[in-house]
This record gives sequence, structure tokens and C-alpha cells, in this order.
Amino acid sequence: MSEPSISLFISDLHLTPERPLPVRLFDRFIKEIAPGAQALYILGDFFEAWVGDDTLDQPFNRAICDTLKSLASTGVEVFFMPGNRDFLAGTKFARAAKLTLLADPVEVTLHGTPTLLAHGDQFCTDDTDYQAFRRLVRDPEWQRQFLAQPLPQRLALANSLRERSEHAKADKKPEIMDVNPASIEAILARHAVRRIIHGHTHRPARHELQVDGRSCERWVLPDWYETGGYLTCDASGCRLSTFP
Repeated sequence: MSEPSISLFISDLHLTPERPLPVRLFDRFIKEIAPGAQALYILGDFFEAWVGDDTLDQPFNRAICDTLKSLASTGVEVFFMPGNRDFLAGTKFARAAKLTLLADPVEVTLHGTPTLLAHGDQFCTDDTDYQAFRRLVRDPEWQRQFLAQPLPQRLALANSLRERSEHAKADKKPEIMDVNPASIEAILARHAVRRIIHGHTHRPARHELQVDGRSCERWVLPDWYETGGYLTCDASGCRLSTFP
């Protein structure tokens, strides 16, 4: 009997040349862990910043895309959902990395279980300042104007936005930056699924909850700042794993 197929989920690697540890961990993950899967789902904030597909010419971005392409070439399906750091990843990036872009959120069936996938930032509704910023940068007109700027200006603005974000986080209570339970219950009810998988909050865990009389679960993916982490789902269920 052949082994059951598995799906892997990662998010919040925040890959950048300035932070080599997550890059090394990702390279190890692609070589040692991902080849055993049927599919790899990347649920946002894969890059520290992605300011447009014209940055594919940069050596670091090209190398990461080539790594993803090498995995896809082995037969593993690779799916990418943009997060709040890489929401400008587009079709040129997808072709270069040989992957499929996903909407946020999206419903998939994992080994017979309907499951909702999301980056997760849209559920942090208590952080009203962030939600206003999210609406702004997801607006097609804002994106069009941003992408029309020269690359150096886009890179400078991205750095400025990251700095402002870090300063803002320092003044916020931790619970404000976590998901709002009512928002999770509402989307589980709307999609009538029993499972949701997301990242963004950097608080890996499995949460159980009741929605409309149904037993549901919420899986939160880990970040990769100090260790690698991923979620494995197969016919027997899901489980979180880390590696140093």
C-alpha cells in the first residue's frame, strides 16, 4: 500500500538577504522535507518585502524563485498566497517560481476535509489602524500608482512602511494584534467548513471551537525567525512540526 499523500503549509518566513538564518532553514526544508509532499502551500509573508515583479532581476529574489521552481520540477504542487509583506507578488513571479497564486481566503479540500486557507491579517479586526492600512494598500488604484514609481522609490517606501509598522507594534497591546474570535467564527460559518489554517500572528497553535453546532479547529502557522516550522496535513489530520 502506498503512503497517503500529504500537504505542507508554511508562512511568515520573511525572507531577506539581511536575515540569513530563515534562508538557510528554507533551503533545508526544500531539500529534506518538502519533496515528500504532494503539495506545498505558502500562506503569505514569504518575503520580508516584495515591491513588484520587476525585482525578479535581483539575485536574491531570483535564487529564491529558482529554489521554488526546483521543488515544483520534482512534481510537488506549489501554491502561494500573498500576505501583508508580499501582496504585490504577481503573475511574473508565479511563472518564474512555477507556482499557482491563491486568493485570500480560499477554500480547498484537503484529503476529504473542506478547509479554509488565509494569511490571517484580515482577522485581526481589533487593530483598526492596521485594517485601515490594509484596505489602502490592497486597493487596485493604490497598487497601480505604487508600481508606477521607480524601483528605488518603491524600495525606500517599503522600508519606511516597515519601520512605521514596527514602531506602531511597540505601542499596541499584544491581544490587539491577534485575531478577533468573532471574526474567525463568522468566516467559518460563512464557508461552512470545520478547519481554518492561517499565519500572520506568529502564534503557532491548534485552537478548538464550536461554530453553529460544529466542532471546528484553527491552525496557526509559526514564523521562521529562530526555527523552521510547518504544518503537515494528511488523511489522519494535521500536526505542527519545527526543526532547528
